Amino acid sequence: MNWLQTLLVLGAAFLAVFWEAAFGGVRHLLGAQVDLLPPLMVYASLCTGITTITLLALLGGLWFDSLSANPRGVTVLPLFAVGFAIHLKRELILRDQTFARLVLGLAASAAVPVLTLLLLLTMGRAPLLGWGTLWQLVVLSAGGAIATPICFELFGWLQRTLVHSG
Repeated sequence: MNWLQTLLVLGAAFLAVFWEAAFGGVRHLLGAQVDLLPPLMVYASLCTGITTITLLALLGGLWFDSLSANPRGVTVLPLFAVGFAIHLKRELILRDQTFARLVLGLAASAAVPVLTLLLLLTMGRAPLLGWGTLWQLVVLSAGGAIATPICFELFGWLQRTLVHSG
């Protein structure tokens, strides 16, 4: 296991959650905040092991929930489910293709909020739902689709820069 890669993914998750909470420019412009945890989960599922996926789901989900109106831990299971599903089929996925990364980012960024919403409804919570929810899902999905290839490029650059390939 590459602990440097795990630490980089977890550090990126922490910074992404902080950025989403602290800077609302995208939220005010588009009416929804792009969530960067699903694109990070796609990267972790395709390029790291199950330990990194579990840590990202657990820590990233708890960090996200601590800065949102969600009950603690409700985002952990959807993140892990998406990451584990991709990890199971990663040998069949063309992980070097930008189009595959876009599609996986789109699917993961749509699945995580939908699964979180289902968990909230199952728990008896009453989240605000309406036509705006559909717009937010579109923005989340499109933003995640765009962010996923960027995550791969960023971590590829970090890997080439920080890890000796000898």
